[in-house]
Amino acid sequence: MVDIKNYINGEWVEHTNSQKIAVTNPANGEQLATIPLSSGHDVDKAVTAAKKAQKKWALVPAPKRADYLYAIGQKMKEKKEYLATVLTKEMGKVIEEARGEVQEGIDMAYYMAGEGRRLFGETTPSELANKFAMSVRAPIGVVGLITPWNFPVAIATWKSFPAIVAGNTFIWKPSNETPMMAYEMGKIFEEVNLPAGVANIVFGTGPTVGTALIEHPDVKVISFTGSTVTGSKVAELGGKHLKKISLEMGGKNAVIVMGDADLNLATEGILWSAFGTAGQRCTACSRVIVHKDVKEELENRLLEAMKDLTIGNGLDEGVKIGPVISKAALEKINHYVQIGKQEGAVLLSGGSILSDAPYDKGFFYEPTIFTNVKPNMIIAQEEIFGPVVSLIEVESLDEAIEVNNGVKFGLSSSIFSQDVNTIFRAQRDLDTGIVYVNAGTTGAEIHLPFGGTKGTGNGHRDSGVAALDVYTEWKSIYVDFSGKLQRAQIDTE
Repeated sequence: MVDIKNYINGEWVEHTNSQKIAVTNPANGEQLATIPLSSGHDVDKAVTAAKKAQKKWALVPAPKRADYLYAIGQKMKEKKEYLATVLTKEMGKVIEEARGEVQEGIDMAYYMAGEGRRLFGETTPSELANKFAMSVRAPIGVVGLITPWNFPVAIATWKSFPAIVAGNTFIWKPSNETPMMAYEMGKIFEEVNLPAGVANIVFGTGPTVGTALIEHPDVKVISFTGSTVTGSKVAELGGKHLKKISLEMGGKNAVIVMGDADLNLATEGILWSAFGTAGQRCTACSRVIVHKDVKEELENRLLEAMKDLTIGNGLDEGVKIGPVISKAALEKINHYVQIGKQEGAVLLSGGSILSDAPYDKGFFYEPTIFTNVKPNMIIAQEEIFGPVVSLIEVESLDEAIEVNNGVKFGLSSSIFSQDVNTIFRAQRDLDTGIVYVNAGTTGAEIHLPFGGTKGTGNGHRDSGVAALDVYTEWKSIYVDFSGKLQRAQIDTE
């Protein structure tokens, strides 16, 4: 068992009070580590270190800053299997998915390192003679990163690596459920000799550590991933302090299956999107909008394929679905399933907590499918964040798009069809930040922007070049070499 400390100014340091909590494996209850419940004083120490380091870090040439990301990526690559094992133990996702998540962090390191030789601005002609005009990206300063438990390393790299290469320093508050990946990343920062104060990690609760970060006057940016309810509070509190706030929040994602779809492919895509990570993804498929002509056949195919979904400890290679993160999550999922029954949806499969051996020491829920779900039912509107999917019958593409768009979220959507006209109409009209064609609702790649519309986000994006917009300010520069005062919009003739 590991006794984890805060990582501040390049050192592992004790927190300012004696409170600690245990970190356990959701598959079997094994205690893995203890972490501190830090205070606002700990946050202040981290911010002080980050602020001091940022002045020097911003002056390091961007390609040299990028070299640290290349080194971090290499270390992650060398430790990939070990990191994946730690990830599965603390979060529960199956080892194959954990390897994929670590690979996502590796990819992000190399991709953002490449931005060290770009960080492109723009040059443009001036309206005046003998005058040069350009815009450049400038670092903002100290940023606060608040990350969730379901992707404890990938999402952290989406946020921290663009911040690093852009010349910022950061304080990272990881989730209390999955702090061990933050601890492992802290050790990697040490191993590559990342300058002290560039990366800081403070463990603790959202109301204490998270709030202290948001309210601290020297923290200029907050990047948050989590629930829409919490994200709205972050935006409200941050707005009072005029901070830049980047939010990536909930989803109620749908797979549309048209009458001409490849049903074998659609079945695979739905099962992977709905039940991968035990449904605990912001991009998880929780609705299947299916054309009436193929609804019955799709149901039969899903039920048959679900027979091969083995459930258990994610470290066992043959397991397809691991535990959910906690008892509270288990109870929330089961609560929604009971609501679905009360609303009149038909339970096709699953719908129960697995409490007998070998599941009795962990938090396991059966993969669950409802059919005959109406678009306005609670289970078709609210984010469940578990292995529960609802089938909704439609008669046309227009109706399918209307149902897809009829929720308060807008992260990911998918359509299965062989008709090019249908596909192009759908990708235009689906109001989500991500659209997949003949694939499920999951599988984002790090070189494209990640985020959504409506209740999913506030216009910013993680990943891709767009992530740099969160961690940089645009600075416009005018160089007048005419030797005289020239007034824009006035002395133009």
